[in-house]
Amino acid sequence: MEFSHLSVMPAEVIEYLDCRKAGVYVDGTAGGGGHSREILKANPENRLIGIDRDEDALRAAEENLKPFAGRFTLVKENFRNIKAVLESLSAPPIDGMLLDLGVSSYQFERAERGFSFRQLSRLDMRMDRSGGETAFDLVNELEEDELVRIFRDYGEERHSKRIARAIIKARSAKPVETTTELAEIIQRAVPAKARYGKIHPATRVFQALRIAVNDELGSLKDALADGVESLKSGGRFVVISFHSLEDRIVKNAFRDASTGCICPPRIPQCVCNRVPQARLVTRKAVIPAEAEIDINPRARSAKLRALEKL
Repeated sequence: MEFSHLSVMPAEVIEYLDCRKAGVYVDGTAGGGGHSREILKANPENRLIGIDRDEDALRAAEENLKPFAGRFTLVKENFRNIKAVLESLSAPPIDGMLLDLGVSSYQFERAERGFSFRQLSRLDMRMDRSGGETAFDLVNELEEDELVRIFRDYGEERHSKRIARAIIKARSAKPVETTTELAEIIQRAVPAKARYGKIHPATRVFQALRIAVNDELGSLKDALADGVESLKSGGRFVVISFHSLEDRIVKNAFRDASTGCICPPRIPQCVCNRVPQARLVTRKAVIPAEAEIDINPRARSAKLRALEKL
């Protein structure tokens, strides 16, 4: 299957990344190279460092970016290690960094990746298939309380306890091995009225497992902190998130980076010596235009935030 992924908000990315001016830019979620291509097209002198954990994505990006040969470097790595990547390349402070936190259509549609409950596959969900725990490992090895925590905290699943209890019961007879098997356990576990809503009852649990398998929120927190530090003065950081957990982390990190003195008002003179690292470019999240959502319905939940290093 060809790697396919329609990049979200490409015009807004170019605008808020401000990459029409020549510079060195990092696409921390290179995927198939869609946003990377737009960044390189924005100025013929732009250079790009593309990072992704997924080997399939990097192969697709390499092919997609062939017209820009000599102007980009692709690195198989987790974006949380942005500092190490830049150091290994002896790169200077960068002019901009992009993170698009969406899972690609390719990853969902490729059955053997184990991301989707709509296709039969062994439970996997790893972005980087070269190692690490899989969804199969978590589902079959974690204690009930830990499964409840993951489903509640990462999936905001109302029926976390019922679902975790059902998984424990099912795996006591045999391991829960496949995506469809897990989806059926979840569907039977939730109350009858929750089985036929707008979204499939397994949606939030599968999201939660994917986040846990890949430590997505931990990776995001690390990348936000180190990404800001890696920017040159005037450099931009743009993040596109797709669910409230991610957006909350981005919003808080950007707010903290742009906050100066935090001394109580009763203290006449600042003693915290805190100075802002950056300024907010977007006071509120930017969302896709209706025209884009019509073409790409998966863009509907996207939220873009940007800041600029001082």
